[in-house]
Amino acid sequence: MERKATITRRTSETDIKISLHIDGQGPSRIFSGVPFFDHMLSAMARHGRFLLDCQCTGDTEVDDHHTVEDVGICLGKAIHKALGEKSGIMRFGEATVPMDDALAQLAVDLSGRAYFHYSGQKLSGRIGAYSEELTIEFLRALSTNAELNLHVIVHHGENRHHIHEAIFKALGIALRRAWAEDVTLEGEIPSTKGTVS
Repeated sequence: MERKATITRRTSETDIKISLHIDGQGPSRIFSGVPFFDHMLSAMARHGRFLLDCQCTGDTEVDDHHTVEDVGICLGKAIHKALGEKSGIMRFGEATVPMDDALAQLAVDLSGRAYFHYSGQKLSGRIGAYSEELTIEFLRALSTNAELNLHVIVHHGENRHHIHEAIFKALGIALRRAWAEDVTLEGEIPSTKGTVS
């Protein structure tokens, strides 16, 4: 069964369509209207080895907040839908990614329970027009709507671009490891409770 999903969401603030193919091949197509965010999503998909099509029209003339958060909501829902019962997957994934001066560590549990925690350098500045705190909003929305545990630690970093890129690359790798097939499970759900949904 192909692990893919398409989510659409239209509000007075954003109009979004996201298609996720976990095992897909080829380049992703990402246009959120927030160029730095597009760059981060592209890095995430590339290193996560999944195919992502994200098209968004948002009220960026007001602020980028609604666009970034709502993309997180839709991508989270797409992950949740594409994984279904989560049978036969590793469930847990972790990645530590250096990006020159920056080092980010990220851990994921596809548990069916939402929890998000960030620690490390405060993300409160700007990278060009991009507000750094939007990365936190994206990660929180993703965790909530994908129903996964997400822990992010930035150990150190000076260049703000490098810090965010390390986070997004680590997220892609950790997700790839978490939803990879565990042949020892033989299709069983990886939980002592018997379900992770």
